[in-house]
Amino acid sequence: MIHGGMTFKNDRNYLNYLQNKQISLDKKISWTGEYLEKNLGKGFEIIMPRMPLADNAKYRDWKILFERYLALLDKDYILIGNSLGGIFLAKYLSENALPQKALSAYFICAPYDNTVVGEDLVGGFKLKSDLSLIQNNTKNLHLLFSADDDVVPVAHAEKYRAKLPDTHIVIYPSKNGHFNIATFPEIVRMIKSDAKAK
Repeated sequence: MIHGGMTFKNDRNYLNYLQNKQISLDKKISWTGEYLEKNLGKGFEIIMPRMPLADNAKYRDWKILFERYLALLDKDYILIGNSLGGIFLAKYLSENALPQKALSAYFICAPYDNTVVGEDLVGGFKLKSDLSLIQNNTKNLHLLFSADDDVVPVAHAEKYRAKLPDTHIVIYPSKNGHFNIATFPEIVRMIKSDAKAK
């Protein structure tokens, strides 16, 4: 599972973000990690690498680390990318042939281009026009969006659909904005179904 992050055009914008970022001592709401591990059960192992400089991400750096983990994966694996992690996987899978096809790939609230709210999608994450290799790299491709997402507009789903017509796209009425949810039973069911169908 590849987590989200942010990118900035320059250091001034990045430092401004750090100085004005809303912070809290409250525990972050997340459907990832412990929730997935508990609900998928013992037949699954969750690997969540901490990608470099998540708050000022560079595709080049993420690719290096991702490939080191990719080399360790067994034959049956599922890739999940959340937000910036989703476009990272889209870019990687559209430009690189995997040694072994992934059982499934999930892009969750993945931006398609630079039309995200309050952020510049830079740092090498820009997608090329041909995304067809993604479908050769995975048996099942799922794109999940929320209609009330305040960061990645649901219009990004249609942009992916235009390039990846055989993709399973789900648009939920609400996932508390940018998938700020503590539970996500729908993805648990989909992952179990994909694993069962292998």
